[in-house]
This record gives sequence, structure tokens and C-alpha cells, in this order.
Amino acid sequence: MIRLAKILEIPNILNITQACAKNMIDQGIYQWNEYYPSKEAFEKDIARKELYVLEKNDEIIGTIVVSTLMDGEYIPINWLTPNKNNIYIHRLAVHPKEQKKGYAQDLMDFAEDYARKSGFISVRLDTFSKNGRNNNFYQVRGYQAVGDIYFPKQSEFPFHCYELIL
Repeated sequence: MIRLAKILEIPNILNITQACAKNMIDQGIYQWNEYYPSKEAFEKDIARKELYVLEKNDEIIGTIVVSTLMDGEYIPINWLTPNKNNIYIHRLAVHPKEQKKGYAQDLMDFAEDYARKSGFISVRLDTFSKNGRNNNFYQVRGYQAVGDIYFPKQSEFPFHCYELIL
């Protein structure tokens, strides 16, 4: 079941994202670290009613942010559609022990269905350039690469921006 997250669930959500960060670092993928994702970011997501969790057997195993807020880092990108009426995906995570079971697909299906039903024209996101699995995941779903952005606190390498026109 996918539903809105609650403020008291932030420790559970952080456990998932920290496990994901460790798992990626162990593979030499420096996408997330001790700065990101942060408790403060999740608090803001919940306040905006944009943070969702995936539950299995009453346990939170995944999370996704489905936002209407365009981060400033995205301004220079030449998106495929106008900068209005778009959805932005952030902080997609599935606990490593639950990965490769289709749960990330379920979370993205949820976000894309939400965007379609709500009349948005596209879904936008970014992922770390050195995370081949993530890049392939989005490309197979039909996302088109549109440019790169940088998050110096996370990596010297770029993050690829993607957009799916609905």
C-alpha cells in the first residue's frame, strides 16, 4: 500500500535512506551521504503533503516524494515542456533487503498515475550519473535525458535530469 507519510515515521524513512546510501557507497556509487537525504528535507516534504511511503506487512519498505515544487537547481535545464504543471520526483528509495522485487516500479507507477490523473504534463527527476542501474531504470520507463546539474555536497560528478512527457 502506498500512502502519505506521517511525521512520526521519519526515523523509519531515514533508516531506509541511510541503508540505501550505505548500499550504494559499498558499490562505489556516491549518490547519497550523511547530508542527503536529511530529516529536514523529509519534514518539509510531509508539511507539503508530498512524501509517500510503501508499506508491506505493516512495515515501511520504500518512499518517494511527488512534488510540484521546482528546485532552483533545475532552472538552467532545457526541459522538454514548459516550466509549469510538472511533477518532480525526489528521494525514491526501497530498503536494500527489498530491492529487485519491483517496488521501485510500483512507486514510480503510483507517481506517474498521480501526475496523469491530476492533469500534469510531465514528470521530472534527476539521478546520479554514476548510478547506471538508476539511469537504465528511468530510460526503460521512457524518460528522456535533458541535461546535468551538480550537488557539490554529494559528489563532484553530475546528476542527469530526466523528463517523461505524459
